[in-house]
Amino acid sequence: MLAKSLPPISGAIAGPGNWVTLAARQLTEPVVGKPGNTGFKRLFNATLFSWQGYSAAWKNEAAFRQELALVVVLAPLAIWLGQTALERAVLIGCLMIVLIVELLNSAIEAAIDRHGNEQNELSGRAKDLGSAAVLTSLVLVAVVWALIAADRFLGAGP
Repeated sequence: MLAKSLPPISGAIAGPGNWVTLAARQLTEPVVGKPGNTGFKRLFNATLFSWQGYSAAWKNEAAFRQELALVVVLAPLAIWLGQTALERAVLIGCLMIVLIVELLNSAIEAAIDRHGNEQNELSGRAKDLGSAAVLTSLVLVAVVWALIAADRFLGAGP
């Protein structure tokens, strides 16, 4: 299929704008971003877009609000429960993973919903996979928290 889309080799190699020259140029020239969007301006814009994403998640996603509430409640508990900096980082880190996965799941759902409301097997599968990813991240939280709590309270470590 790729061979059908490429021009014949004899004609392609002949000129300065041929596909071989263009491909070689793309491999050697640095990739630059949008003009005028570098340095602090790019950082500022990226931060602004990220806050717009958080705002959209807060406004439109009940699951995000619930999981954020879970983080607000459990993060201080993680500082108390963890006996080392590493344990605290793992406890809080797995909570942050839940938020990250929920944001990605919400983005997938928004993109699919924008495409249309009709039933589609692939759209349904994508949404189900995103939901499964969120559930998996919540199971991770439960397992990590249970293991660290067991080590602290039962001395169940190795």
